[in-house]
Amino acid sequence: MKLDCGGKRLDLGRPAVMGILNVTPDSFSDGGRFLDPEAAMCRALEMEAAGAAIIDVGGQSTRPGAPEVPVDEELARVVPIVERLARRLKVPISVDTSKPEVMREAVAVGAGFINDVNALQADGALETAAELGVPVCLMHMQGTPRTMQDNPAYDDVVAEVKAFLAARRDAAVAAGVSSDAIVLDPGFGFGKTLEHNLTLFHELDAFAELGCPLLVGVSRKSMIGALTGRPVDERLAGSLAAAVLAVERGARLLRVHDVAATVDAVAVTLAVLEGRRP
Repeated sequence: MKLDCGGKRLDLGRPAVMGILNVTPDSFSDGGRFLDPEAAMCRALEMEAAGAAIIDVGGQSTRPGAPEVPVDEELARVVPIVERLARRLKVPISVDTSKPEVMREAVAVGAGFINDVNALQADGALETAAELGVPVCLMHMQGTPRTMQDNPAYDDVVAEVKAFLAARRDAAVAAGVSSDAIVLDPGFGFGKTLEHNLTLFHELDAFAELGCPLLVGVSRKSMIGALTGRPVDERLAGSLAAAVLAVERGARLLRVHDVAATVDAVAVTLAVLEGRRP
């Protein structure tokens, strides 16, 4: 569970926190806040200091209904930021993209991890990830960001998501991605109703059977809003509760907006679960 992210280590032997850095104008929680390179740098350094084990940089919003961003525009948003961060951060940098062109350019300037909500299904993505040789996260999504919440339906959401992730894991390995460099994400909120999300969360430990570290990303999401009635900027308590439950159920990487608070919540959770001071 120690991943080599382009020369920087990500240790998932214990649960770790991935800090979200959206360099987009339209992300659901913080769109537009970190488009300026200096603001992005300050935010990344703040999250690293707060205990983030990796920073996830994304230039394409994946909120429900989000339009597709052209390759050139996504490159212009992401690559300069990744290049600057790579010179300053001690922790690895992840690129949140489904486009092979963005994967390639981001890794060339210092990214060491690929986080793909499309599970390397785009043309050329499998081959690109294998060639680049950095760890990848494969996520389940029913549909696309534009359509995924139109009418999500499953006969057995846990079995279907597990089967999809197993198939994408196997496809990645067959393409040349190391089996020890794959992280899996059930994709909370990506083509799922609240009931689907709750069922997946309740049975999260079942995904351990897939043999890969598990990423969970529910920070500030609509499922937290639906359960608490809180707007996006008031969902910290609910997000922390979800983080604690995810750790209890075996998650190794938590993708979050609120790094410092989540790091504290994870520390307390682990101390109680293990019965000793970290």
